[in-house]
Parts: sequence; structure tokens; C-alpha cells
Amino acid sequence: MKLKLPKIVPIFPLSGVIFFPKTNLPLNIFEPRYLALIDDCIKSDRYMGLIQSKKSGTDVYTVGCLGKITENKKTKDGRILVNLIGITRFEIKSEINNDKSYREFEVSYDKFHKDLDLKTEQQKKEKIKTLSEKTKFFFKKNGLLLNWQEFEKLDEDQRINTLAMIAPISNEEKQTILESVSIQSKTKVLSEIIEFYLHENSINNLTMQ
Repeated sequence: MKLKLPKIVPIFPLSGVIFFPKTNLPLNIFEPRYLALIDDCIKSDRYMGLIQSKKSGTDVYTVGCLGKITENKKTKDGRILVNLIGITRFEIKSEINNDKSYREFEVSYDKFHKDLDLKTEQQKKEKIKTLSEKTKFFFKKNGLLLNWQEFEKLDEDQRINTLAMIAPISNEEKQTILESVSIQSKTKVLSEIIEFYLHENSINNLTMQ
């Protein structure tokens, strides 16, 4: 059954957080305009878009991720706690002029249609397995802990998206991974970024000796 995805999406801009398909993201909503956004989403199809803000002004990147609210809870002090599951990436086409307190955009999912493809390939599995081994070493060098036993239970797309979300790399590098169309290209980009950091770290260690 094909998902019916919204063509016009309310946008929650985030700074320093990159949201990927097939990952979960808890949010603590307290700003009035975004409380209104969440209320409207809950009353309709529960879909909302998350996109990274650029460093200057109100500009946002052109690629974000559609999320669906799976849980929501209002607190006594007026906040809303929500959990989002990432559905698919989208590309912004244009901003919608509205009379709401939050922004809405017309989006296209065409470029990232494979995000909704549930098929897996052996070649993809092998590449992600190699990346996982490399990432274990990278995380250990940076003092980061991950429950690898639970991680291995995720499917291939979830693994690469999870690694991209939590890896100790820059937001710009994470955005580059987000904008990589296929899971193979995301794997390749993340692998190259991690290799760069490991190589740079090796050079720094040699210099210090």
C-alpha cells in the first residue's frame, strides 16, 4: 500500500539536529508557534517536516525529512512532548504564504523515492557491515558508547541513518549525508567522512610523538 504523503508540509526548523528516515526523534515543544503546529498536525495527518536552519537569518536547507508523530503528551506547564518517526526525505519547492504562526512549504519526495523502498540487497548489507566495523573504532576513539547488539537488530537503512545522526561529525557533513539520494551514496559519504577523521587523528598522533 502506497503512503499518501502531504504536498504541503508544516516545517519545524532545527539547529544542530539532522533528522533521518527510519529513526526516532523526541521533541520538547514550548514555543507558542510550534505548539500551534503540533496541535494542527495532531488534528490532521500527524505529518510534519524537520529541516536544518542555516547559520544566518531565517534561511533553511532545501532538503529535510518528513516525520510522523507517533506519541504526544501535554505537560502541566503547557509544553508538548512528542516522538517522531522519520518517514522520507523531501526537497523544498516553494514556501506557502499563510496566515499561521509557523511556516509551510510545498515539497517533493521524487528525488528520495527509495526511502520508502523496503527491499534490501546483499551488496548493500556488506558495505554497511564494513562501515559499522569502521564506525565502532571511530566511536571508541571518541569515547562514545553505543549498544551494538541492539544496533545490529536494525535494518540496513536504519543503521546508516542512525550512525549519521549520532556520529561526532559536523552538522554540515550530516546535511551532506542527508542530501545523498540513495542508501549506497549515504554509506559512501559517511564512510569517507569517518576515514578522513581517522586519518587526521592518526597524523595528529604521529605529530605529537
